Amino acid sequence: MLHTHGSEEAAGPVGGQPLSHDADKLIRQLSLVAYIMAEKRPITARDAKNAVEGYYDMSDEAFARRFYADRAELLALGVPIKSNRDELTGEELYTLTRENYFLPPLHLTDRELAALNTSLFLLEGQFAYAAPLRLALQNLALGRPGVLEQSPAIGVSLDLSGGGHSPEIAARLAKLEGAISKQKTIVFSYFAISTGQEKSRTVDPYGLYFSDSNWYLVGHDHDRDAIRNFRVSRIRGDMRFHTRKERDFRRPVDFDPATYRDRAPWSLDEPVGEATLYVAPSAAWLVDRLFNKHGEVTTHEDRSATFETQYSDVDRLVEWILGLGGQVLPLGPSEVVNAVVEALENVRDAHAGDTPAIASPKKIVTEPEVPVARPSNPVAPERFAVLQALLADLLETCGTDQSGSIAASVLQDRYKIDDEEMIEQINLLNLVNFGGGCYAVYAELDEEGMINVQKELYGEDFRRPARLSPLEAKAILMALDLVGPQIAGATNSTLASVREKVEIACGGGVPGGQPSTTVDVGVPEDVIGEISWAIERHRLVRITYLSRTSNEVAERVIEPYKLRGVNSDWYVEAWDVGAEGERTFRIDRIQTAERTKESFAPREGLTNLAEQRSLGGTKGSVSVWFSPRIALRESEKRTGASQLRDGAILDTITFDSERWLEDEVIKYRGEAVLIEPAALRARVARRATQILKEVKGAKRLASKSRR
Repeated sequence: MLHTHGSEEAAGPVGGQPLSHDADKLIRQLSLVAYIMAEKRPITARDAKNAVEGYYDMSDEAFARRFYADRAELLALGVPIKSNRDELTGEELYTLTRENYFLPPLHLTDRELAALNTSLFLLEGQFAYAAPLRLALQNLALGRPGVLEQSPAIGVSLDLSGGGHSPEIAARLAKLEGAISKQKTIVFSYFAISTGQEKSRTVDPYGLYFSDSNWYLVGHDHDRDAIRNFRVSRIRGDMRFHTRKERDFRRPVDFDPATYRDRAPWSLDEPVGEATLYVAPSAAWLVDRLFNKHGEVTTHEDRSATFETQYSDVDRLVEWILGLGGQVLPLGPSEVVNAVVEALENVRDAHAGDTPAIASPKKIVTEPEVPVARPSNPVAPERFAVLQALLADLLETCGTDQSGSIAASVLQDRYKIDDEEMIEQINLLNLVNFGGGCYAVYAELDEEGMINVQKELYGEDFRRPARLSPLEAKAILMALDLVGPQIAGATNSTLASVREKVEIACGGGVPGGQPSTTVDVGVPEDVIGEISWAIERHRLVRITYLSRTSNEVAERVIEPYKLRGVNSDWYVEAWDVGAEGERTFRIDRIQTAERTKESFAPREGLTNLAEQRSLGGTKGSVSVWFSPRIALRESEKRTGASQLRDGAILDTITFDSERWLEDEVIKYRGEAVLIEPAALRARVARRATQILKEVKGAKRLASKSRR
């Protein structure tokens, strides 16, 4: 049972046990926040020493060190304690207003909150930031019981298994978050994909971002004296702090990871030129939708377009051009045109002649088993933020009355904590005071497992939830980046409006280390909104769809059954009424979606072989050889490929459409060769020859489209 309460008891042990250093700091910091707000006037450091729990027994030297360290930590946690120098006395004066500390009215609708909760349901077990995301949602939903208990939408699924969401990645993210928040320089071994070698790197970590199904760290690389990106999955071994200092660096105030995250694959470094590309009418809308932020798209009267984009890597640009199956053709400069021509000639020659010599498989050396270190937990919310939320939750139990009660099991489930931690957290809250022995809450656990709460003198002040901490805000903004299309569709609102409300919850800005612009996920919200609506109500939807098997936009009528996110891509599993069969449609290739008045009865036994189709298809399989030049990069995503002695890899690709397979092989510029069967090798060669002719006639085609 919890009995700790009152100023005399507050100075002693909790539950008969000595206070830990961390617990002592938490009480001190929460009491400091409470005291500054209660005073309603600027305070001095001396005022804090005389009144705040944990300070008044310290020597002046120890107090100065602790007070300034506490304030720095609180600032990092998003608590805006401001300071100004008194012109008369020269002393620093500190203020913290309720308007800056507590969560402002956000006007999130119940539907928006429920959709955000669905994002947590979809991300649970796959997302390293699930715990701070859960805490953020509890803060946003405080005072609105039942909203987060609603059943999540069953018409949505999410699979992030291929995007670096393993326990090992979660452990690294947790360590990196600690280094970012503390601004500590880290040292780690990094596998460079360009050289195939590991090398120690010393980095000031600025922030993390998720892009193209992988997590990246961006920071200042000491060895290169420049800002660099590091793929988290390529970090090897343990990370360690470079020094024992409390802080090693200060992140630039204008730093924004979006600058690095939102780059085109062909423009990751300083541009070396600008390409002009012709886009066929069937794909002009798609290029405009997905890539207009990477250049300028000009649409012509015949619905074709010209796309001008800067590039730093010709190979990556050529790969993107060829990946669109002849719907994008280069017009200039000659460097890009020649690179596309050479790539197509290489593909043609590699598939018209003999297959490449296949080296024998690399001998797998079985290493002796080494005990695997217990992986760190995923990113956990700051204990300070948990205590803030728990305090508001306990006081909300009282409502407008002076007392209330709640089952301990409810809070334990809500905060995912065990019995011992639950008791410790409540004991700590019993010790937080406003100076002069004035408290906010007194709670005790009875023998029936109920927590009985009494709201003390200043309790009403902390009944409101605090603003989201930077980590909580980062978690919810990252969740929006991953599941945003579903949220926008489920709420019949825009992703931008939901994100704007969340940004207000963290003080009107964006926390350090989190991109400040909404991710352009390439999914039209009107399309996914119509499909979400139709799934919920079993309505037929009429779509216009750009098929990768024909490169034509055709009208389809579908029975939509489920929205499915696979890493960074979204699909709808459906029954195609015209084709009378199950189909998977990629959302970003749906040009328009229109609900109809006609409903349908869900089909029994509909299998929707989604997993197989997402990997390529179920119609057949082929062996593809990848040259040593690209084998290292490809082996990261082709984990089942055979490693060959010469550095190449051999993999099996499944497919539904020969046309899809042709374009998939061609985009590798001759560095990937289909080995068998011979008939499909010949198809790849013919397809490469056809596109080569179109490239050579591209300027004439572009000139004609502008008339």
